[in-house]
Amino acid sequence: MALAADPAAKDASAKIGSAKAESTQTDTFTSPAERSVRKAVPVSPAERSKTAELGKASAAADTTSLVEENPGLGVELTASAISAHGFLLKFHVTTSVVSSIRIDINWGDGSEIETEYTTDSKFLDLKHIYAEVGTHTITVTVTDLNNEVSATNSLDVTTRGSEFTPYAPTRLLDTRDGTGASSARAVEPNSLIHVKVGGNGGLPAGVSAVALNLTVTNAAGPGHISSNASDAEEGENTSNVNFVAGQTVPNLAIVPVGADGYITLVNHSYGKVDLIADVTGYFTRSAAAGYTSLDPTRVVDSRQGLGTAKGQVAGQSTFGLQIAGRSGIPGKGVTAVALNVTVTDPKAAGHLTVFPSGQQAPTTSNLNFTAGLTVANSVIVPVGPDGRIELRNGSWSPADVIVDVVGYYSADSESAFLSSYPRRLYDSRERLRKPLAGQDYLHLAVSADRPSIEAYVLNTTVTNTQDDGHLSVAPDPNTGAQYDNGTQVRPTPPSSSNLNWTKGTTVANLAQASTGRNGIIDFWNRGWKPTDLVVDVQGLYDTR
Repeated sequence: MALAADPAAKDASAKIGSAKAESTQTDTFTSPAERSVRKAVPVSPAERSKTAELGKASAAADTTSLVEENPGLGVELTASAISAHGFLLKFHVTTSVVSSIRIDINWGDGSEIETEYTTDSKFLDLKHIYAEVGTHTITVTVTDLNNEVSATNSLDVTTRGSEFTPYAPTRLLDTRDGTGASSARAVEPNSLIHVKVGGNGGLPAGVSAVALNLTVTNAAGPGHISSNASDAEEGENTSNVNFVAGQTVPNLAIVPVGADGYITLVNHSYGKVDLIADVTGYFTRSAAAGYTSLDPTRVVDSRQGLGTAKGQVAGQSTFGLQIAGRSGIPGKGVTAVALNVTVTDPKAAGHLTVFPSGQQAPTTSNLNFTAGLTVANSVIVPVGPDGRIELRNGSWSPADVIVDVVGYYSADSESAFLSSYPRRLYDSRERLRKPLAGQDYLHLAVSADRPSIEAYVLNTTVTNTQDDGHLSVAPDPNTGAQYDNGTQVRPTPPSSSNLNWTKGTTVANLAQASTGRNGIIDFWNRGWKPTDLVVDVQGLYDTR
């Protein structure tokens, strides 16, 4: 029986909700009533007749109590982000007299102006979802239809969601030669290093999150690396890259950036490590490219001749791949694609680099490998103007290459990224849980009640592995109700893979996991023996 019955599968939804709320709690904008601008306005008899029913209250009032031009007329505005694109607007209409008052709300995005009515001071709440992220001006005008005076207040708000701009792979940090650091020296045990992102390497200021390929090398002992915004308080002990002594290990991470433009990388080990960070793109709270998830689909397998010539990719060679217009990716308008890239059966140590067509291969790498081992890593790569990407085997010897596509970025994509402090969703090592059995799966109901969520950015880790295998992550076809009443059907395991391991190793990889139709994500152990599974969330893509 699958581990679908694990109580943690339901707990994940609550933890996701907490992470989502955390990512929006500081985005509040206020404009006090004192900023209201008053002016006299003509009101036609027809306008007064529209409010005749409402005006009964004011008509019944003693007209001698009306104060000329209603000096207390005003409106206070407070807007709080509630999602990637949405706001809750709270406003307080004030008036010195009982009168017929029209309230007009202009959201600043070209949508129809909303109108409310009142006869007295009143608190109102309204929600609005912007079609595009960025900064918008909300304008509220209150008009006293009896005294022919209005008061207008406005408020600039910036959506919480961020959109993606691909960036040619650029090295921001290399502790071996001092790039991005104060000097050329390894990161000390159980210590941290701050890395400048905003305004560095050609990146703009105001970057909200960054996509980095993090690489650990020259590790003196076993441990793991975690990442976070520089101004984040210390939270849960999550991880991005796991390593042992002497190992070179990469992993993609999408990291929130602090208000000062920095991120923090922490070495959780008792030995020194060298760290390398290559940027492949960044997120800003302005219109760029949204994300669309896809069911994982294999587009390259050199073992079978899929997407390239059959047979191992020769050392020091490059092959191109037409990525636009296939496997659910539009033929035009795609700026970048999200991939899982795997090297298997390499004949010698080396590295693989993925880059857009029309450019020279960069000096950066996406994954590193040694002879005989299978290594996977997530990759976000810009798409060339001809809709192609390039893959280069930087080893001097041949290796097989596998590529699975999991999503793409484009201006037409609706979802925007919400980063949050890293949070642990699941750990099979915790009390009353058990390892994920061989050829079995765990389902996590992460957003069954949030259909607007397109995908999650997760860091998946396997440890205490008892044999070789690989992990596959894919949306579940069942509903939460089916799992609750025991009528679920066993899903078909996906043919794609997210990370590969050998017996006794701890391996991590980022997964941009689609929630499918039902908000449930499956994690498949495609090995034959049990392994422990750890899942950390780094953010999500939200369409609302």
